[in-house]
Amino acid sequence: MRQFFTRLDPHFHPMILALREFEKEIETSNQFEVFSYAVERHDGYTYRKDMNILKGPQAMEKNFRMLERLIKSVLWVVGGYKIHLSGNAELANQLKHAFSDRGIRKFDVVFMGKAFGQPFEVHIVDFDHLPLEKKCSIPVGRNLDGCRIGFDAGGSDRKVSAVINGEVVYSEEVVWLPKVTSDPKYHFDGIVDSLKRAASKMPNVDAIGVSSAGIYIDNLVRAASLFLQVNEEDFDRHVRDIYIRAAREIGDVPLEVANDGDVTALAGSMDLKDANVLGIAMGTSEAVGYINSDGNLNGWLSELAFVPVDFYPSAIVDEWSGDYGCGVKYFSQDAVIKLAASAGIPMDEELTPAEKLKVIQQRMKNNDPLAREIFETIGIYLGYTLPYYALFYEIKHVLILGRVTSGEAGTIILNQAKAVLKEEFPELSGIHLILPDESSRRVGQSIAAASLPKLRK
Repeated sequence: MRQFFTRLDPHFHPMILALREFEKEIETSNQFEVFSYAVERHDGYTYRKDMNILKGPQAMEKNFRMLERLIKSVLWVVGGYKIHLSGNAELANQLKHAFSDRGIRKFDVVFMGKAFGQPFEVHIVDFDHLPLEKKCSIPVGRNLDGCRIGFDAGGSDRKVSAVINGEVVYSEEVVWLPKVTSDPKYHFDGIVDSLKRAASKMPNVDAIGVSSAGIYIDNLVRAASLFLQVNEEDFDRHVRDIYIRAAREIGDVPLEVANDGDVTALAGSMDLKDANVLGIAMGTSEAVGYINSDGNLNGWLSELAFVPVDFYPSAIVDEWSGDYGCGVKYFSQDAVIKLAASAGIPMDEELTPAEKLKVIQQRMKNNDPLAREIFETIGIYLGYTLPYYALFYEIKHVLILGRVTSGEAGTIILNQAKAVLKEEFPELSGIHLILPDESSRRVGQSIAAASLPKLRK
């Protein structure tokens, strides 16, 4: 019996509960068949899942809804440009159409094709030809020697630090508006300005590490919401190698660009001196990263902003992907704005999303019970979503941070999530939820970003 309900979002149907209901129906009916899917990315790295589905033509709609959500989740947790399906032919064909450039998941198909530089494919195969799972573990960062720049490109501000042998000697934040600016020169000039400010605080620069929202391969931008308004031609000409060109303005030094979620998790791992760390930053969007049991990266996308967390078919839709119930609308400033509307809190529509968040945060400071309920609801979202994330990640620690968690709001979110885990998922109640203080987060992120590249010998 579900114990935590959300008055501000009464139809919220957590993915983990929907999946358990599906599995319970299979167990009760005892009428099932096996269906398998595998998502493949570069170098043959593959995530594979074999599962039971309901048997019979009357169950195809239920099977399709659940499998479509699960495969969508894997695409954004792991990443990939090739899906292999094996099992019921009708279901396989429905899924193949859904994940095509003519189907309901067209956005995902186009995005993944661009991210990996490969045409997206869906193959229906027999079980004997389904790829086996293949994992990787990629060492990341933890290099603290020399004079380093750590740069963090966020959606509302850019942060830069000068780091000498692991000590931050200078740090600065500058407000910028990359997501609403179409001229890539604005982005380039802003990045270079920050790098030069940090460089001026050190005798020399030995390496540059960059933490940035999006997908990066070989320091090239594959996809990133920071450049959302840049047209395709300008993206290819001026954005793809923007960090490489910006670093050259400082000198011929080692450069490493990584997803900001992964850098967040790395910062937490370095601070905790432990592994199996999931970092969730709730800001302009939901940025997530993960450090595995080896203290390394899995080589996964971990773009959980696009992972479904709400199974309710009429849940709020993300404007970019056109999909419903995805994390970006539950763990970001968008979640606060959505819930404020449900609470009946008036808001000036001329305000930016960041300014709307500040309105709610000010009401929180004034002990407004509706503002408190907004952050309690986000905590309930988190408590029910972490068990779903735990299907993919082995989680020991969870860092929650970002501007949504500022002030008392972070504590409210954290405590509510803990309560849900304790009551509803006791097997996961040992997960260590952490809310770093603002200074630790800023300095830790700077050091982690700066530690990404190795120095040349």
